[in-house]
Amino acid sequence: MRLGEYLDTEMIIPELASATKAEVLREIVDAVHQHIPELDPQDAIQVLLDREELGSTGIGDGIAIPHGKLESVDHIVVAVARSSAGVDFDALDHAPCKIIFMVLAPEQVAGLHLRILAHISRLLKDSEFRRNFMEAEGRDGLWQLLQGT
Repeated sequence: MRLGEYLDTEMIIPELASATKAEVLREIVDAVHQHIPELDPQDAIQVLLDREELGSTGIGDGIAIPHGKLESVDHIVVAVARSSAGVDFDALDHAPCKIIFMVLAPEQVAGLHLRILAHISRLLKDSEFRRNFMEAEGRDGLWQLLQGT
């Protein structure tokens, strides 16, 4: 499995402008909506916020992986964002999140959805990868880094 199969350069945000969890989710969903117009942004944001209510997707080490299932997508969508300042995602370790991977999946694709989440989680456990992610130059640098994953 390679993340590059589920990611487009337009869905990489090299520096988030938003400062809160809700604003970040909106900013990422808006970027996805620009690339996938059939995506209903209000539904996507609500699905992500509903998932956050179940428990934070901030998993620690400056990482958040917001995710959910959505009827208006017909394939798995991965978007990636970075925040130099960090965003309070109510993470398990209470640290601000600087690396955010968002995953939206169709309702009927549970197995693949879970494999992608596990793949992202394993990838982000590598401190060298996290460092390289934070140091990558802009969208192109992040794209190059993520192509090999």
